[in-house]
Amino acid sequence: MKDTTHPLRQAISTSHAPPPSWAYSQGIIANGFLFTAGQTPHDPITDETVGITIEEQTARAMANLEAVLAAHHLDFSHVVKTTVHLHHPGRDSSGFNSIYEQFVLKPYPVRTTVGSFLGDFLVEIDAVAVIPTA
Repeated sequence: MKDTTHPLRQAISTSHAPPPSWAYSQGIIANGFLFTAGQTPHDPITDETVGITIEEQTARAMANLEAVLAAHHLDFSHVVKTTVHLHHPGRDSSGFNSIYEQFVLKPYPVRTTVGSFLGDFLVEIDAVAVIPTA
């Protein structure tokens, strides 16, 4: 097994978001920032997709992202950048944004939204959050 410690990176993990299914961390702290893995609309316990609409799935993905942030005592006020993958961007952008803007605070984080093949779910979101200095 590889050494899981690294002097410049610290892994963040929580049971309140789905566990990684491949070789990645839920979050990594490096150089004053928390970088999250893409969070999907999967239930953290059952791993089942939550909801069938973009609004339902966005709410679950954002709740999972919120859980990863909270694992290091952060919230959406610390988020400076998000990347959003939408399975059907033309159809779902408005519905996605109506839920997304309920979580993030002004000034809104910068955001990149791309169309992606996501299989059996509609949205995946990752974030970069700044860690306040003491």
